[in-house]
Amino acid sequence: MLSNFIPCSEFDMKMREKLINAIIEKYPFVKSGILAKSLCGRDIHYMRLGNNESPVLFVAAFHGMEWLTSLVVLIFFEDICSAVESNADICGINISSFLKEQGLFIIPCLNPDGVEISLHGANAAGAYKNLVQSAVEYKNTKHWQANARGVDLNHNFNANWDNLHKMEEEASILGPAPTRYGGPEPESEPESKALVNLCRNKAFKRALAFHSQGEEIYWDYGKNTPKDSRLIANVMSIVSGYKVSEPEGLAVGGGFKDWFISELKRPGFTIEIGKGQNPLPIDDISSIYKKIEKMLILSLIM
Repeated sequence: MLSNFIPCSEFDMKMREKLINAIIEKYPFVKSGILAKSLCGRDIHYMRLGNNESPVLFVAAFHGMEWLTSLVVLIFFEDICSAVESNADICGINISSFLKEQGLFIIPCLNPDGVEISLHGANAAGAYKNLVQSAVEYKNTKHWQANARGVDLNHNFNANWDNLHKMEEEASILGPAPTRYGGPEPESEPESKALVNLCRNKAFKRALAFHSQGEEIYWDYGKNTPKDSRLIANVMSIVSGYKVSEPEGLAVGGGFKDWFISELKRPGFTIEIGKGQNPLPIDDISSIYKKIEKMLILSLIM
């Protein structure tokens, strides 16, 4: 089924929603809905299956130009659904039995406005078109990461946000920008606020945030990092070949993984898929997915 939904060059909102709707239609046991609306009024979808008491959370496309992460998460979710329907194994594991105890909850695209801006230009920002145009050089939005208001969602979470904001100012990031501007205050954006509210109201066992690129796994943040987080990261590293790493500079603090660990005291991970130059080409999808499939399975059942 997925071959009908993987385009030649990009994976935008139109293709993403076609794939989401096809999965929902084909697998009646999938639960789905709209988590919230983006700044421009686009739907932020979620889908889930399995035990809903303490599921694992996957969130993709925090950054506009990292739209390939959405496709990775949706391929994995569809593979899980197919295995459940046919009671088949994935990577030698019968996933159906695990899903009776452990559920999966995915948000394929947290930043739909940013994805559309990256792929289709400033006009995709609607009322924020002029802001986007003034924030980029030569009207080229290919490397746009922020939401439509020029706020980098992965700098907008309340995890040592004040210190990160000072670092942004020292780097001359003083207002709306294509990347690394954390907004006027933590959780100022509807996209980040919706994710935080979800996590506060649902007892996720752990969370994985998908970014690109680098083939790295980030796992720790401060004194509240759970003791088993490093072990989980090491297992994921062994089966994928991804490197267990620690971020530096403006990549420290303000991120979803940082907030999840510091406030909820549960394991949180950032997975940097693929290697190369962002935005990664869609031709890389097969090799990326093959390399991390077992890691995704283990992150769900551990």
